Parts: sequence; C-alpha cells; structure tokens
Amino acid sequence: MIPLTLGEIASITGGRLANAAPDVTVTGGVEYDSRKVGPGGLFVAFDGEKVDGHSYAAGVIAGGAAGVLATKDVGVPSVIVEDQLAALAALATHVVRNLDKLVVVGLTGSSGKTTTKDYIGQLLSRLGPTVAPAGSLNNELGFPYTVLRATPETRFLVLEMGARGIGHIRYLTEIARPSIGVVLNVGAAHIGEFGSVEGTALAKGELVESLPSDGVAVLNADDPLVSAMASRTSARVVLTGSSAADVQAAEVELDGSGRASYLLKWGGRSGHVALGVVGQHQVANTLAAAAVALAAGMDFDELTTALGEVGIVSGRRMDVFRNPAGVTVIDDSYNANPSSTAAALRALASMGEGRRTTAVLGYMAELGEHEISGHAEVGRLAAELNIDRLIVVAENARPILDGAAALADKHLAADQAEAIAILKQDLRADDVVLVKGSRYRTWDVADWLRRPEEVQPT
Repeated sequence: MIPLTLGEIASITGGRLANAAPDVTVTGGVEYDSRKVGPGGLFVAFDGEKVDGHSYAAGVIAGGAAGVLATKDVGVPSVIVEDQLAALAALATHVVRNLDKLVVVGLTGSSGKTTTKDYIGQLLSRLGPTVAPAGSLNNELGFPYTVLRATPETRFLVLEMGARGIGHIRYLTEIARPSIGVVLNVGAAHIGEFGSVEGTALAKGELVESLPSDGVAVLNADDPLVSAMASRTSARVVLTGSSAADVQAAEVELDGSGRASYLLKWGGRSGHVALGVVGQHQVANTLAAAAVALAAGMDFDELTTALGEVGIVSGRRMDVFRNPAGVTVIDDSYNANPSSTAAALRALASMGEGRRTTAVLGYMAELGEHEISGHAEVGRLAAELNIDRLIVVAENARPILDGAAALADKHLAADQAEAIAILKQDLRADDVVLVKGSRYRTWDVADWLRRPEEVQPT
C-alpha cells in the first residue's frame, strides 16, 4: 500500500482515531489475518463467527503493526469505523486514484478466472512490477485487499472479479476501474443465483461497461454471450478465439500428456506456442492472457515464448503431478461447475490414452433448478469419453452417476473417506486420476493421493 498516516486513513474511511497519534504512518501491508501482519502494517479486525479479530489487536501492535482498523476501542492505536468492508473499499479507491501510472486489468467469467489471472500476472511481470496474488480474491473482501497490495512501484494490477448477482461487478469496478477488461465465458456456474445464463451475462458484462473509451475489452469470440458484450462498451474490442478473432489460435494439437500447442495469430503475424499446462481449455485461457499482454505492449515474439512458460500458481486448479506410486493425478478440486468439469474430463481422457482413467467427482454447488440436469450432463460426458472408472462422492452428487448409466465401472461413495477406500482397492501404477468438486467436496481425496506412505499400487 502507499504510505498513509492513521489520520489520513481515518479521513479516507470516515472513521475516528483511538489511542493513536494522527501522524503514525502505515508503511507495511494491510492484512486481516493477524499472523500475516508485519512491521508498519495495518490489521483489519473482523468479527468472525467463531473468532473475534479484535482479540488479536494487542498482539499485532506488540509485533510492530502501526495500527488496527476496528469497529470498537481495543485499547491500542486504531481507526474505528462502522463497517470494515466499506472502509477497505474506500482505502482501495484512494490508493488506485493516487497511482496515476498504474494499469488496472480486470477479468471475469464463469470458469477459468483464477488460472487466467495467474497467466496474465506472469506475462505482465515481464513488463514491470505486477500485483496478481495467487488464489481467488474476487469478492468484496478479496478485491480491495488485492488493490491495497499495490505500491508506487507497481505498474500492473490484475484483479479477478466474481459476482453472485447483478451489480456486484459494477461495485468492484467503482473501487478500481480497469482500463483493460477481460470476459472469458458465460456458463452455468452460480446459475442458481443468477437464474439463467442470460442473467449471468448481464452481470458479467458490467465489467466492459465500466471501461473508459480509451480502454480495451478482451472478449471471447467463441462464446456468443460474451462476444455480444461488444455493444455494451465504448472501449476498443479485441476478440480472442479459434476463428474470426483478432487474437487467434489455429492448428491446435494435444500431446500425450494433454498439453496443447497452437499457432498464435495476431495482426498478420503468427508464431508457434507450446503450452506447459494441461487441458485444451487452456488455449482459450492463454489467448485471453495473450491479448492483455499485447495490449500492454509485449513484443509478439517474446509473447509466444512466454506463453509456453506460464504455469499453475493457485492451488487445486489443474495441478498435475505424478505421485510416488506412479499414479498421475489431476487435482482440480478447488471448485466445479458443469463447464469446468467437462473441460477437466476432456483433459483426463486426452491424458489417458493407453492408460486407465478414473474420475472422482463431487457435488457442484449453486446450480439451482439446473442441479439435477447439470450433474447428469457431466455423467453423460464421462460415459461418452469412455472414462474407465467413475467415483461419485456423496448422495447429492448421485445424478452424475445416473447420467453415466452406460459406464460399467462406477461407484457412489457416501463421503470422501469411502471414495479413498474405493481407490485403495484397485489403484494401479500408471493410472490417471482426476479429482474434481466444489470447494472442500473432494479435497481429502486429492490430498490422500499426494501422501506416499498411503498410496500403494496394486
């Protein structure tokens, strides 16, 4: 964060000082985890369901923090506000407005946001100091928290934007207005909250509406609901996709490890790209990242090389590893929706030629009235791809099993422990196992596959 005194923070947030001199300066970061607060930092004390952050205030000050953002007097140097989230938003807005050389990149989509944000961050870091932290920091807390990591030295700030309804992305863009905006796709993720994919598109399009006329909107030409957003912005539109696009991937091929290569085309130029990440869906993700890098001024030849060097930064997202038993594992267990699960299943199938494939699939949340059909659709695809073995975790995910009626080797596990027990019965060296589910639904399975002492091939 840019250095600010506690007096300035009180003024910006509409708070009041308690037990503090107004000229004490915050020179460190802003953190809501007391364990991460460093010297000169600002600790945001939230009232949690189980733990009250205010109880850690004295400890962080003793450790060298400059002050606490609180909602009550805790007897240490503090700025007391009514609402910490609103205060963080105000602080973040102030920071962005005082970094006039900062390029803000915002991106949204139903799937692939975090991975693509990581790719953009890796590319832009070649051009200058970049803030694009790992993880899905895309809500009313994570978004301003990310903004507040920008300093006077930061050139690029890459912000992921999530939404649970109309107006959510607009709110985020009012905190930090992007000059480059990316919309990846519109799918069934969170459809239970939006009501329809059209409702999702309406919400996601708030990003391009926020762009200035001299900005850039990067839109997926292969998704009609996304490409139609071109009419909702005055910014320059750059289309990405497999055809009829400004930044295009042609001659896409997959190798035996599920990694794509393609011919990148842009502005009459072309260059070969060989990705090091797994899954054909990564082509679309890297095209979006390429469009941002080009808009930011990256040399085309440097870009083709750099795309081949981007990797997985945020955990449990197409994290492919070979465990000590010789089993290849695709840990994509951070989250799941029908579109992202379909992409992961296709990656599993492409990696499994000549090897036995197993998909461990958990419940996909927030599908609303599409819950049964969305799960069944995933099961049907598993059967169409001839996945050798399917393990469905928990009763609420049973429709996946119903959709996969054509598969002979399929199981319903009551919980993750039973799924692990099924795997233990017949896990072979050189198997390929995909683990996928909405947050926490299948994490234990992926973690068990990482532990060498428990994985014994038959």
